[in-house]
Amino acid sequence: MPGPNKNNDRRVGFTATIPVEVIYAAGYKPVDLNNLFITSEHPTLMLEKAEAEGFARNICAWIKGIYSVVLEHDFRTVIAVTGGDCSNTIALAEVLENRGIEIIPFEYPRERSRKLLTEAMEAFMSHFHVSWAEVQEAKQWLDRIRMKLRKLDRLTYESNLVTGVENHLFLVSSSDFWGEPERFEAELDRLIHETHKRSPIREDIRLGYLGVPPVFGDLYQLIEEKGARVVFNEVQRQFSMPFFDEQDIVGQYLHYTYPYDAAGRIPDIERAIRERRIHGLIHYTQTFCYRQIYDIILRKRLSVPILTLEGDRPGNIDTRTVLRIETFLEMLRGVAG
Repeated sequence: MPGPNKNNDRRVGFTATIPVEVIYAAGYKPVDLNNLFITSEHPTLMLEKAEAEGFARNICAWIKGIYSVVLEHDFRTVIAVTGGDCSNTIALAEVLENRGIEIIPFEYPRERSRKLLTEAMEAFMSHFHVSWAEVQEAKQWLDRIRMKLRKLDRLTYESNLVTGVENHLFLVSSSDFWGEPERFEAELDRLIHETHKRSPIREDIRLGYLGVPPVFGDLYQLIEEKGARVVFNEVQRQFSMPFFDEQDIVGQYLHYTYPYDAAGRIPDIERAIRERRIHGLIHYTQTFCYRQIYDIILRKRLSVPILTLEGDRPGNIDTRTVLRIETFLEMLRGVAG
């Protein structure tokens, strides 16, 4: 399977995880606009630029960040995920389209329906003029890397040789494989090889992280400084398609939990609690995001204590949130002890 064309006019930005196999099958370079925003040199400046153009203060930071990086990096084509993600994306897509940017919609069906998802994928594939056979070939190519991501995940919670932030960074980047799967795979191989020289990490509290990736820049490092470690990154792991060995690509994206209802996430999280011996969960919610409401379901259905954190703009964790994390860890130590 040949890699994507590296020319800038072959870049395609996207607002949330999509069947990335379609983009690679068509010879384009996919770019996760969320990752591009949060890893930019000055993400807060991206927000200020969007607000200067009229985006309200109470609009989600990720929406404003995506808008700014699309313009900053001169994307000509953006895939807007209009179902299964933030409803604000619909309006964002119209604003970008008004700026002359080509918008290609992709919508996960509300129901976890094979028929509806197949139809959505076929419509998406038609935009890029690729066949099921070509998409399947791309899947096989990317599954080789996903197998190594599964190994990295096991090294995190079984062998205790990978930090929570390393786990987070590689899994969250598997939404687009940096647009350069060969380079991504080489760096992943390097990290896995490096773990052979490490001693197991010893922490007294093992945590799971739920929800969208954090806007905080130092969450994982802070947790480890306090003697705990994140051994399960729920949504980031979903980006890596943990059920990639489902031979049928439609089945693979039916197993993907993020776009569907919260109840569908519960078995995956509970399995992780058991397998990874998790003492407690951190549920991150983004300010002004409807997904905050899912906290009610998660607290009612899950079997371990949950600390809910809310983030608004990029930056380090504030003193009040640090204190809440410390108190939560001490409570878990009391229970575990």
